[in-house]
Amino acid sequence: MKSRLKSLGSVLSAAVLLSLSTVAFAQSVAPPAPSSDAQKSFDTLKTLAGNWEGPVILDPPQAEMGTDKPVHISLRVTSRGNALVHEMQEAGTPLDPTQYDHPVTMLYLDSGRLTLVHYCDAGNRPRMTAKLSPDGKKVEFEFVDLSGSNDYGHMYHSVFTVVDANHHTEDWTYMMPGDKPMHAHFDLQRTK
Repeated sequence: MKSRLKSLGSVLSAAVLLSLSTVAFAQSVAPPAPSSDAQKSFDTLKTLAGNWEGPVILDPPQAEMGTDKPVHISLRVTSRGNALVHEMQEAGTPLDPTQYDHPVTMLYLDSGRLTLVHYCDAGNRPRMTAKLSPDGKKVEFEFVDLSGSNDYGHMYHSVFTVVDANHHTEDWTYMMPGDKPMHAHFDLQRTK
């Protein structure tokens, strides 16, 4: 009987501790503040979570970078909703970053600003911050700074435009060595 009471006491103690930690976590979350433009922009971009494919138009055209194959974009909300992962690759290629380009971009709120860090195949990490268009459908990222080598150029500007739930566009500007911009326009349809 004593061992049953002891076991029951252990179970009750664990249940009480679990309940208290849940209450403490719930109380530590502040009431929601009015949404800032950064939060609205981030919420808009999170609606794009999923898989996307579409053609790419390069300006100026690049012979070595044909546009006959579409691009595949994956967007995933992670870190309890605090980050958005954007992964890009040529559609139909294996996920093998040793042989194929596969840049990863992280988007997150930082001190009241929506921030983008692009982990580029060129070996650098440009950082950009966002501004929301008045209609709320376009989020534009402007260059802030760069970490890593700039030997091969770097991503400089990005614009995400939501057309509807199953269609969005992305415009990326890459600054080539010698400050020559190359623009890529992606017209993307949701695949999943």
